[in-house]
Amino acid sequence: QVQLVESGGGLVQAGGSLRLSCAASGSAFSIDEMGWYRQAPGLQRELVASTTRSGITHYLDSVKGRFTVSGDNTKRVVSLQMNNLKPEDTATYYCYGNVQSTYYDLGTLTFGRGTQVTVSS
Repeated sequence: QVQLVESGGGLVQAGGSLRLSCAASGSAFSIDEMGWYRQAPGLQRELVASTTRSGITHYLDSVKGRFTVSGDNTKRVVSLQMNNLKPEDTATYYCYGNVQSTYYDLGTLTFGRGTQVTVSS
């Protein structure tokens, strides 16, 4: 099984920056997409950013221009550079990977345990 471990969360003032990192370990045929979800108290988990093996990236509208996702699906690592952070970015951030066990497998989303990001006003 694949495990994902995040690092880099913390407390920062509005306008500040943080960088989250995630590394996957364990056995899998491939991980064709990696990225980040977040969940704030009382709200649904939302997709923040993702990157595919071919380099296609996707961002939540509210973070475009502020966050940058980068990853290496071969090395199975993904990072999220977060600039100009706002209080509404406060949430638990979860790394994920779409893990394929075989060539024909469409993949299963696997999540890390999460890392807390708190932005003070």
